[in-house]
Amino acid sequence: MRKLLLALAAALSLSGCGYNDFQRLDEGVKAAWSEVLNNYQRRADLIPNLIATVKGAADFEKSTLVEITNARASVSAIKATPELINDPEAFAKFQAAQSQMTGALSRLLAVAENYPTLTATKEFGELRAELAGAENRITVARGRYIKTVQEYNVLARSFPTNLTAMVFGYKTKANFSVEDEKAIATPPKVDFSKPTAK
Repeated sequence: MRKLLLALAAALSLSGCGYNDFQRLDEGVKAAWSEVLNNYQRRADLIPNLIATVKGAADFEKSTLVEITNARASVSAIKATPELINDPEAFAKFQAAQSQMTGALSRLLAVAENYPTLTATKEFGELRAELAGAENRITVARGRYIKTVQEYNVLARSFPTNLTAMVFGYKTKANFSVEDEKAIATPPKVDFSKPTAK
């Protein structure tokens, strides 16, 4: 009887201290992270077909193809495990590699516009549409991940659940940040002093 009362008291104290909330939110973060990874992988899987299609265009800029191939290699070199979200440095490297990939894809699509015979092909059009869909899914998945991590981090930093976090080793998790935050925070300079052409 005494053991039952101790177990009941322990269960009540754990539920009141946020322990169960940590379990729920930790699983939510893992699920959201898996969705992010799946969508990034979907995008990476499109790249070999995109490169093969673009290579068919006469004199397509080789530097652009090399850049996208190197970006894909950088992304593939990072082991995107569930533990990555608990390591801010590894998470930053992952985010940097994905940003490099996004930039390389943007440049490839921009350069492709200089090749009307390429952009007119059915294969390129389908790949561009699939890529746009993949980018949209990545944006949605990242949004869900950001929201879930925010909830988890608030729980880990708020009193009294921060005490539970300390006792059980729940640390805040890494989150996506805006690329080049300082440049975005700087207001654009507008100069109205120059006369306009008539």
